[in-house]
Amino acid sequence: MSRIAAAPTSRTPRKSAARWAECVVVLVRPESPENIGLAARAMKNTGFSELRLAGLDELDQAAFRTAVHAGDILSSGARFPDLAAAVSDLNVVFASTARRRQNFSVLDFEEAVTKLMTVRPPARIGLVFGNERTGLTSAELAASNFRFAIPQAFPQPSYNLAAAVLVTLFEIFRRRSAGRAGPAPAGAEAPLPLSEQDACLRLILRKLEDRRFIHATNARHATERVRDLIGRLAITAGDRRLLLAMFSHAGQGPGGED
Repeated sequence: MSRIAAAPTSRTPRKSAARWAECVVVLVRPESPENIGLAARAMKNTGFSELRLAGLDELDQAAFRTAVHAGDILSSGARFPDLAAAVSDLNVVFASTARRRQNFSVLDFEEAVTKLMTVRPPARIGLVFGNERTGLTSAELAASNFRFAIPQAFPQPSYNLAAAVLVTLFEIFRRRSAGRAGPAPAGAEAPLPLSEQDACLRLILRKLEDRRFIHATNARHATERVRDLIGRLAITAGDRRLLLAMFSHAGQGPGGED
């Protein structure tokens, strides 16, 4: 991980006592520095401050020209080699996609924001937006808990990257400003960091391969479907214990033997 070297142009306001889960904006392989700057400006407009860039070697100074009073967000942003690294410490990750995928369920926009509103501190949320031309790959979608699509009048053109960021953040800002939190159980356990969720998922996939539920002819389809299913659970430490115990005992005979 590295910081983006540039002088800040304004100061980020201090955060008030955490009522809402922190949202981190992650841009994956963005091509246009102007879009990055506009995304930072959208973040400043709507009260968000942490930006991460995945798969970008360096930030062109053109980004600061469109950021307009949001240069501090660009300057304090962090760069990561890929999306998995960028979201590894986050607890619940939402990824924007303009295309429906065969093996990944996609929430409509209202449903996604409603679900996001139920996440409480200390859990941290990732909001992921893909490359302007190609969007997110299937492997990158797998590094999220939920996928969502922003409604539009026609299938093409899809939303500009910065526009997608602004639309998403504005809806979250609007609901938070109105105090429209979704229901959350008192004392609910926060989801694990995504790196730990992924480690648990890999153990489950390995057990399914050992049982030949996943095999050479269905590997991609079955793996993506299982990732979609388990990912949507946004598992906690308690969930992990239960899932691993279930899969450890699955397939054993009455006496505990295979």
